[in-house]
Amino acid sequence: MNKLDEMIGRALTDEDRELLSRHGEPGYVAQALGIFRGPMAWALWVAYVAGALAFIVGAYALWQMVAATDPLAAVKWGVGAVLLFQLATLTKSFMGSHMQANRLLRELKRLELQVSLLRSEAPAGSSVSRE
Repeated sequence: MNKLDEMIGRALTDEDRELLSRHGEPGYVAQALGIFRGPMAWALWVAYVAGALAFIVGAYALWQMVAATDPLAAVKWGVGAVLLFQLATLTKSFMGSHMQANRLLRELKRLELQVSLLRSEAPAGSSVSRE
């Protein structure tokens, strides 16, 4: 894959390289906060709040399980804690899959930009062969 990137890099002009560098990969925090924008933002906010609440209540249930003197109460609190921690993990994986989808969409857009730049540099009479 690196060889292909090098070939594409050699084919681009300095102006094209500058344009592509401005649309590079954002940092992790920018990617994480990026999932809270767009058409699915409301669902991700709901998942984030639900996951945070599940974690907080799960930590409370875990504390109650440790402090319980009755074995049956400890089991009840423990089962509740496990289920709430699983819910928190589920919401985090849901948000992680959306973050990965955003990364893929960003790479597709960069690829479209590269193709359009290469196509605009091609001579008018030439045609691109499809193999």
